[in-house]
Amino acid sequence: MLAWIVTGATAIPLIILSIFLLKGKGAFFIAGYNTMSDEERATYDEKALCRSVGWLLLIITALMFLIPLAIHFDLTWLLWVSFVLIMVITIGFAIYANTGNRFRKNTTQEK
Repeated sequence: MLAWIVTGATAIPLIILSIFLLKGKGAFFIAGYNTMSDEERATYDEKALCRSVGWLLLIITALMFLIPLAIHFDLTWLLWVSFVLIMVITIGFAIYANTGNRFRKNTTQEK
């Protein structure tokens, strides 16, 4: 029962934050982006970055509900699968977001 309460108390703010980010707002919540200078921020597509992080938060929040489910039904394998999935998705997104200039604005000028 405690696991459901803790998960619910954690999930509610994450869902609210993810909805806020999915609307393309709240970039100041994104670590690293909020510490950039204004000139550096201008080179990024803020709305696309916010939407991607919002989807990441929604996916992680959904996976969080596997943890109390695993505890309730005493499924150790499901507990580990949920932890591994959360870690793999988080690390995978960090790699995806930081390679290939995916969220950079197209600053090339045609001549």
